[in-house]
Amino acid sequence: MTAIPAVQPTGAHRGRRAASRRSGRPEDAPRWERPALATVLVVATLLYGWGIGHAALHPFYGAAIRSMSGSWRAFFFGGLDSSGSITIDKLPGAFWPDAVSVWLFGPHTWAAALPQVVEGVLTVWLLHRIVRAWAGPFAALVAALTLTLTPVTVVLDRATIPDTALTLLLVAAAGALQKAVRTERLLPLITCGIWVGLAFQTKMLQAWLVLPVFAAVYQLAAPGTRLNRALRVLLAGAVALAVSCSWVLIAWVTPAASRPYLDGTSGNDPFALVFGYNGLSRFSSDATAFGAVAGTAASRTTGNTGWDMLINHTVGPQIAWFLPLAALAAVLGVVWRAGQPRTDLLRTGFLMWGGWLAVHTLVFSSSNGNHAYYTAVIAPALAALTGGGLALFRSEYESKYTAVPEAQHEPAQEAGGRRHMALPAAIVLTVAWALVLDWPTRFVSWLLPVAVMLALCGVVGLWTRGPRTSPRMVHGALAAGIAATLVVPAGWAVSSLNPLYAGAATSPMTGPVGKTYGAHHRHAPRGVGLDQPSARDTALLDYLTTHRHGEKYLLATQAAYTAEPLLRAKSEPVLVMGGFTGSTPFPTAQQLGGLVTAHQLRYALLTTQRPTTPATIWVKSHCTRIRPTAYGRRTDGSFALYDCNPQA
Repeated sequence: MTAIPAVQPTGAHRGRRAASRRSGRPEDAPRWERPALATVLVVATLLYGWGIGHAALHPFYGAAIRSMSGSWRAFFFGGLDSSGSITIDKLPGAFWPDAVSVWLFGPHTWAAALPQVVEGVLTVWLLHRIVRAWAGPFAALVAALTLTLTPVTVVLDRATIPDTALTLLLVAAAGALQKAVRTERLLPLITCGIWVGLAFQTKMLQAWLVLPVFAAVYQLAAPGTRLNRALRVLLAGAVALAVSCSWVLIAWVTPAASRPYLDGTSGNDPFALVFGYNGLSRFSSDATAFGAVAGTAASRTTGNTGWDMLINHTVGPQIAWFLPLAALAAVLGVVWRAGQPRTDLLRTGFLMWGGWLAVHTLVFSSSNGNHAYYTAVIAPALAALTGGGLALFRSEYESKYTAVPEAQHEPAQEAGGRRHMALPAAIVLTVAWALVLDWPTRFVSWLLPVAVMLALCGVVGLWTRGPRTSPRMVHGALAAGIAATLVVPAGWAVSSLNPLYAGAATSPMTGPVGKTYGAHHRHAPRGVGLDQPSARDTALLDYLTTHRHGEKYLLATQAAYTAEPLLRAKSEPVLVMGGFTGSTPFPTAQQLGGLVTAHQLRYALLTTQRPTTPATIWVKSHCTRIRPTAYGRRTDGSFALYDCNPQA
């Protein structure tokens, strides 16, 4: 795919190209490209991996990762405990790399978070390659740097949450689609379908949001006849569907007795888990749609919805710094290339990334509620449009000064009317928008004058360029303008290295925003890690281990909320009653009684923080409550331990 041309080749350009051929670099690779990319990747690695040994792992997913690392049954089905009695409420694909890492390196917090860091850095590198093939090295570097410094990307890429893997796989799918359009080969299009199917294993239906965009882009821009393009799209779609549903079909044909109970479902149905609990219930007023159980406040966050979702005072500083620039680039990239052939590759890129951004914005705005970190999936689209847009604007800007004059004494004529004004205008727009996003909190207000001064230097330098202006002066002005757009979001991104400004383990976000910031501001947040039990949990584990006499399960807990710290501390079979929400109908009271009678279970830990179920009623009526001092607590608080030994 050709790059956006900035200037016409001159003798100096031809000499550099010849030198590039002799040195083995790509013909259009400038000397600064490799060192600049290496620097960006080092910065990404440092930002994403900072404090990885004390990363705040998601408590629910962290517990499952430790369990999955020690049992093949738990690994394949996503079992919450090592016995694989019940699964997590998601597909397990996103956590397989984390579980493998813990299996290889041991139950360390850094081992669980390491794959997330790797996935984040790979996403930056892959986006650079894709944007470079589309819009050239300048656009690729800007895109990679923009993605690296996006606040939600920085805070998410050291958390055990599926969105990091989802983003990487969808970026890979976009690269395969771009190659399919460019080469007219079928294999890259099939590969695109495979990547989307693998992305489905990480976040289910959200992975399919790009499919309408990808299908439309290929149908509109790929070479070949209309019928041939349509048949290829259908074939790639069938591949994506087959790969997407592979785990669901395996779970469906596996007898219920041979696999864990599927959390989030009322009937142990894998299709209800994917299309109900994690699908229709996100958009329906009926929380139990399609066989799903009702969600909790943690799984169905309120707020962060509606048409202003991406720019509200909580979500906006996480993702929206380049939203106006990206929207402007998408529109002008299509409009300015309107006269080009149908297969124009530059326009195709703007359509693909712009469609990615538009579809996700529409879905997030109409769903029941979103965690701020959900928006990480649109960061590559914003970054690509930012890089591609600035490269396009730079090309139009340069064309004003490189057009051949009619006479030697006349200034060069503008090649595109007032198009050259788009570059300085984009810088001003982006910096002004940064002021708007930061203003409610004034969190990095000391950086705002820096951004304004850099923008003034850049815009004035670009605006006052004359025929005899040194190229270095122009390049310096452009660099100052780009730095101006990055400095404020970079301040928010770097703030997340301080745990105070990294949000909660269950909902990472940067800066002084979100419901958890107030609590963190009053009390220093404690990281959620593996093999790091508190004194209270250690005392409970010691008591249960001492009084265990051959039972399969260490204990039963009411919902995952009570089991999570014990599962992260020690890989033991724990019967999690009710799953994540506490409302999943497993086990039944009859099943629970059978386990107690068969001496497979003795203790049960209940909590007042989750709803009462038939199983918890059975515990209260058939088991004896243990005094809290017996297992190292002064009072029960919201917990109560019961002994269900028939001889007790």
